[in-house]
Amino acid sequence: MIDLAAAVSRMERALPVGIISPEEDEDMVREQLGELSELLINLNIVSLEPELAKLRGGRVRYRIGDGRAEEIAQLAQECEADMIVIDSELTPSQQRNWERLAKCPVISREEVILEIFAARAQTREAVLQVELARANYQLPRLTGAWTHLSRQRGGGATNRGQGEAQIETDRRLLKRKIRTLNEELELVRKQRSTRRKARERRPVTQGAIVGYTNVGKSSLLNALSGADVLVKDQLFATLDPVARRIELPGNMEIVLTDTVGFVRKLPHTLVEAFKSTLEEAVLADFLLLVLDVSSSRLDAEWETTLGVLKELGADEKKIQIIFNKMDKIDPAADAVLLARLHGLFPDALYISTKTGEGMAQLRSKLPELAAGDRRIMHLCIPPSRSDLAALAHAIAEVYEEEYAPDGVLDIVIAVEEKHYHRFADCLK
Repeated sequence: MIDLAAAVSRMERALPVGIISPEEDEDMVREQLGELSELLINLNIVSLEPELAKLRGGRVRYRIGDGRAEEIAQLAQECEADMIVIDSELTPSQQRNWERLAKCPVISREEVILEIFAARAQTREAVLQVELARANYQLPRLTGAWTHLSRQRGGGATNRGQGEAQIETDRRLLKRKIRTLNEELELVRKQRSTRRKARERRPVTQGAIVGYTNVGKSSLLNALSGADVLVKDQLFATLDPVARRIELPGNMEIVLTDTVGFVRKLPHTLVEAFKSTLEEAVLADFLLLVLDVSSSRLDAEWETTLGVLKELGADEKKIQIIFNKMDKIDPAADAVLLARLHGLFPDALYISTKTGEGMAQLRSKLPELAAGDRRIMHLCIPPSRSDLAALAHAIAEVYEEEYAPDGVLDIVIAVEEKHYHRFADCLK
């Protein structure tokens, strides 16, 4: 694995290369290259004019034809690129073949994203998750890292070359590091689970804000809760889940969590490593799915977000679609776009966290989302049934309550359907 952290300080120019597969067209690959350029900007690397190449069947050395690979390597030298970035997955052997050919570092999109995550991780859990993802990425790439050392001292299990011995030592150390990271992560996850269970002791509805990276999820949490979550116009500005308690009309409360943003071609190692972060979406009672209405890649970002939710098993949740950044479009000039979106998503909300447009409508929608499949019950509980009053506070969401002079409790609760019968005798 290239030490990109060290490379960033001395590298300034990168030649992006997009590979067109049979399932993709040129326009789609160019869109993905545009996103790759944004990712590189996050590492202070200048992106040169990208190159395109077609995936050739049976070509395993570079993933593309040898002749096209040689042309790209030559072009990288002519434009004085410090590195080549392939906007696709590379096997360890393909990466080594590219570097031998180009005589400069050659990395994939996966490595770029890993480095951004490493730079942005704040909490102990996020740091551990990134380290684990990087270690798992690096492990299969150890082979060949020590070929400059002699391996010509003969065969046999006890007579191996220095390079082979070094590879095995590094592999053993890396595997030990992976075990240690997994153990530390398990401990952190248990601590996090304990904190979550403490939150859940009170039946407060849990919501999660999900969506593509840089669509305004943190800005939305700030607008709804008055929190001060980091907001920047950059990809992956927020990696760690941030939960905030929000008071709603009717003496109702919810806990809303901002989650890590999604991105196309998110490395599988990161999806696995960040399961404990993304599980906030799985455990939530409802999701606020945020999309950037001004994005030129809106359709692709929607498909990516929905794909990640499906992978997490969270796509069956109650989902409220929210189109943010309405301040960046012209309703008249973009009338066709808005008409199309209204047709595809008739229940969507249109907001701007910057100007406040649509925020009142969203706030009025939250109680309905929070109620979910629960039933609202208006009860009159006599003094003789103090057990029901205690039960209501234990298993239901209490909206309003007031004691009459005769000791009767007038209370409004939201309770799961399975508990409805326990309060039915006291319905007002």
